[in-house]
Amino acid sequence: MKDSTNAKRPQARRRYDEEFKASVMRMIESGQSVPEISQSLGLGESLLYGWKQELKPVVEREQDEEKAALLRRIKQLELERDILKKALGIFSRGT
Repeated sequence: MKDSTNAKRPQARRRYDEEFKASVMRMIESGQSVPEISQSLGLGESLLYGWKQELKPVVEREQDEEKAALLRRIKQLELERDILKKALGIFSRGT
């Protein structure tokens, strides 16, 4: 009779939510190495590299959106600066 405690059962696949994956990606983007993160979280390096490839388009899209928002803000600030320069010129003429 076999001892059931020694029998190897296939390990159930753990699922990770998108928020957890995104936090791991932020760790990678902040400069931490994949092997370092893998060891600290007890996850396989290949899993993290897979997430990195999977989430790359999402991260790039978010960066593109952020870049576009920053460019819009720069244009707005430049417009406000130009208006203030003109106003200063008008009020500096003296009446």
